[in-house]
Amino acid sequence: MADFDRILPLPQMLPRLWAFALRLTGDKHDAEDLVQRACVRALERSHQLRSDKAPLSWMFSIIHTTWISEVRARKVRHRSRVDWDESFEETIADPLSRDPQSEALHAEIIRTIQRLPESQRTVMLLVAVEGLSYQEAADVLQVPIGTIMSRLWRARQVIGAHFQKDERGQRAPT
Repeated sequence: MADFDRILPLPQMLPRLWAFALRLTGDKHDAEDLVQRACVRALERSHQLRSDKAPLSWMFSIIHTTWISEVRARKVRHRSRVDWDESFEETIADPLSRDPQSEALHAEIIRTIQRLPESQRTVMLLVAVEGLSYQEAADVLQVPIGTIMSRLWRARQVIGAHFQKDERGQRAPT
């Protein structure tokens, strides 16, 4: 087991895996279940981890694939999911920005990103939040790098349009 921990250091990855899963699912319990299923899948398929692929990227890929499978299964079963409700989210105050305007802007940015289509939101999370390169994100999502670039560009356009100000300095309605 010691060799396995060196190759696939799951305990060290868990905080980032859980954060990614939470952003995908929007629900703490779903995120925990998703990470657990992904870890089991990784342990069962550890022989498939290629030496040229970073273990964290491989785990992001497993989480994403597992989540997409779950979303498809839910659609097949015609079960609806409760929409994200920010009142359920635990927030930790940023010690650098305690003024209400900064906190309101931060909350609005989060809401704007949450309203993105899932494909754009996922790319945004992988590249902008997790810091993966375009190629790493393409590997995780198993799509061409051009698709990553296109989705990221569209996501940035939507976010930019939301925060664009008109000639009076007022935010344009979106």
